[in-house]
Amino acid sequence: MKFRSWTPKLLLIFGLLMYVFVYMPMVTLVIYSFNGPEDEERRVRFPWIYTTGEWHDFSLKWYKELFDDRDMKKAFQNSFTVALWSVTLSVLLGTMTAYTLYRRKFWGKGLFEQVLYIPLFMPGTIVGVSTLMFFRFIGLPRGFWTILLAHVAFSIPLVTLVILARMQRINWTLEEAAMDLGANQFTALRKVIFPLLRPGIFAAGLLAFPWSFNDFVITFFLHGPKYNTLPIMIYSMAGRSGAVSPVINSLGTLILVGSLMLIGLSFLLQGQRDQGKGKP
Repeated sequence: MKFRSWTPKLLLIFGLLMYVFVYMPMVTLVIYSFNGPEDEERRVRFPWIYTTGEWHDFSLKWYKELFDDRDMKKAFQNSFTVALWSVTLSVLLGTMTAYTLYRRKFWGKGLFEQVLYIPLFMPGTIVGVSTLMFFRFIGLPRGFWTILLAHVAFSIPLVTLVILARMQRINWTLEEAAMDLGANQFTALRKVIFPLLRPGIFAAGLLAFPWSFNDFVITFFLHGPKYNTLPIMIYSMAGRSGAVSPVINSLGTLILVGSLMLIGLSFLLQGQRDQGKGKP
């Protein structure tokens, strides 16, 4: 009985420790991004704490250096461009694929579904090497197009899976009712089904964007000597010693804030949609 009474408390403590383990590195990253310039005697120090007779300075030095770094801005632009096009193409193709798999019957449908999801379970190294060999075989030089095509290829299964899950929650008799009232299949799909699919499409895009933006393993094989993305740039800055420039702390903080804003936007849209459904 005593053990059972302590079980909820132990689970609570374990859950809190897990949250600390997961989120404490992010908090540390944000704190160190506002650290002052490093000195030779204390290269690793916790900022804003009174030690050795002085307060450590709160500084925006690393943010200034980040915005002055042309190579970093170019790498960020490359990553954002690839991720944006990757999401656009994968959502378009994934939506059509999910609709075909869910609403149509054709020979080899089961086999096609199994093959479609293989990239989700394949190690990134294998995908990167095999894709590199294919692009070399067809003579496509490494750069923007090789990265984009690879990202679209491994994003489509994820998008398809998310949208298929959304399709299973749709009342498809609404499409038949719209067609009974005079709408053709395309009009029923555009005005009835697509608005119902929109939350799933939006969720798929939110998942595919960071997947493409943060990808390192596949991009490492395909980026080429003149086209660096942000993860490749960070890896090159870390070097073999593993010492990361404090500018990376500022960059990571900005990316973290941007991700939280996207999550907040998704919750805001979800709340507005639920509120709209509650209105008479």
